[in-house]
Amino acid sequence: MKIISNKTNGFNNKTNGVRKVLLMGVFWRILFIEAVLLAYSLVYRWMTEDAGATDLFWYAVRIIILVAIIIIFMMVSLKSFLTEKIIQPLEALAKANKKIRKDYTRVNNIHLPKNAPDEFHTIVNSRTAMLKEIINVSEERLNLVNFIKETFGRYLSQKVVDEILTSPKGPQIGGTRKTVTVLMSDLRGFTSLSENKDPEEIVRLLNRYLGKMSHIILRYDGIIDEIIGDAILAVFGAPEAHGNDPERAVACALEMQNCLRDLNREITAAGGIPMEMGIGINTGQVIVGNIGSRQRMKYGIVGDTVNRASRIESNSVGGQVLIGQSTFDLVKDMVQALPPGNMMMKGLKKPLVFYPITAICSPDYRQEIIPTDPKNTRIPIKIPFACQPILDKKVSDISISGETRSMDRKNIYAVTASPLPPFTDVKLKLDFCIDAHCFDDIYAKTMGTVTGEKNEPIQFSITSMEEKDKVLLEKWMAQAAG
Repeated sequence: MKIISNKTNGFNNKTNGVRKVLLMGVFWRILFIEAVLLAYSLVYRWMTEDAGATDLFWYAVRIIILVAIIIIFMMVSLKSFLTEKIIQPLEALAKANKKIRKDYTRVNNIHLPKNAPDEFHTIVNSRTAMLKEIINVSEERLNLVNFIKETFGRYLSQKVVDEILTSPKGPQIGGTRKTVTVLMSDLRGFTSLSENKDPEEIVRLLNRYLGKMSHIILRYDGIIDEIIGDAILAVFGAPEAHGNDPERAVACALEMQNCLRDLNREITAAGGIPMEMGIGINTGQVIVGNIGSRQRMKYGIVGDTVNRASRIESNSVGGQVLIGQSTFDLVKDMVQALPPGNMMMKGLKKPLVFYPITAICSPDYRQEIIPTDPKNTRIPIKIPFACQPILDKKVSDISISGETRSMDRKNIYAVTASPLPPFTDVKLKLDFCIDAHCFDDIYAKTMGTVTGEKNEPIQFSITSMEEKDKVLLEKWMAQAAG
C-alpha cells in the first residue's frame, strides 16, 4: 500500500507552498546562470589576456559582487511581481478550497487581486460554475434519497429501506436465515362492523387504529412487515437482532392492548363502537429478504414460525396476548401467564401450545394489561340457543342446541347438547325476542369450561355482537347490580 506523505500533499504545508517553491525555483536558476557566466568570464580572461592569479581573484570578486547585486535586484523585483500576479491568486484559490471543505455554501468567496491574469479569473468562474452544478446535483440526489426513504418508509420499515438502499445486495432476490419473534394482531368482529358503516368512516377508524399500533411497534424497534386490512404482521429481530427480541415483542403486545383500551374510550365518547384485538406471538427461524421476481418483489419473512404465529393469533380473543411455547421458554421468568391452552391444528404434527400473558416485568420493560371492565357483572340467565361451528371460516350446516347459564359483557356460559372442543369458532343464535328486540347472530370462541369439570358450562368468549344487543346486555347487568 502506497503511503502518501502529508509533507507533499497537505493543504497546510508551508514548506512546499507555492510561494517558496516558485521563489526558490527562480533564485536557484538565476544563481546557476550567474555561476556559469562567472566561470566562463574567468576562463576567457585567463586564456585571452594571460592574467595572473591575483588579477583573476579580484576580477572574480568584482563579478561576484555584481552578480549578488543582480540577484538581489531580480529577487526583490520578481518576488513582488510573482506574488502579485501568480502567488496571491493561487493562495486565494487554495484558501477558498479549504473553506469549501467546512462550508460548501461559500463557493463564491474568492478574492483575487484586481490585476490578476485573465486565466485566473477564468479558472475561478469555471470553478464556481462547476461547483454549483456539483452542489445542485448532490442536493437533488440527497433530496431524492430522502424522499425515497420518507416515502417508502411508510410502506416498509425505515430500517428495511436503509438496508435496501445502502447494501450492495439490497435489491437482490433472496434472503438470509434469522431467528426472529413474529407478532400478529387482528381486530375481532371488524368484518361485521364494516358492513354497517360507511366505507369512508371505516377507513378513518382503521387509519386511526393502525396509526396508534404502528407507533408502538416502531417504538419497540419492531418492523411492520405487512398490514392486511385490520391485521398487522410485525417482526422483532430483523433486519438486525437485539438480543431481547421476544421480550420486546411481548411488552409491545401488552402496550398495544392498553393503547386500544384508551382509544376505545375516545371512540365511545364520540358515539362510536369500541374495537377488540387479539394478538399472537411466536419465535423461531425464518428466511428474511426479498421475495418475488425482478418485476415485482417485496421485503418479507417466510417460514413455519410465521404460520404458527398466525394460528396462535387465530385462537386469541379480544384483549388477549397469546405466545407460543418457543417464546414462552425465552421469557417465562419475566412474564405472568395463565394456564396454557393447546390445540391440534391442520398441518401440524403435534399440538400447538400457547400461553395467555397478562404482564411482563423485566429490567427494561414493565407492562400489564389493564382490565377493560374490572367490575364486569355476571348475570344468571337461561336462554335457549342454536350453535353452529365455524370451520375454515365457513359456517357449518350442523346446528347444536344449547342453553345459557349466565352472561357478562364478554362471555356467555352455556351447556350444549354435544361437546365442543376448546378454541372452536361458533355462531350463536339466541332464541329470545321481547319488546320488539331479538338478538342477532353472535360470534364467539369456545374457551373450555370454567373449572375444567365435565358438567360445568362451556365459556363462549364473544368476538362479535351487534351494538343493540350489547346495550341490552349492559342494561340487564346494571339491573342485576341493583
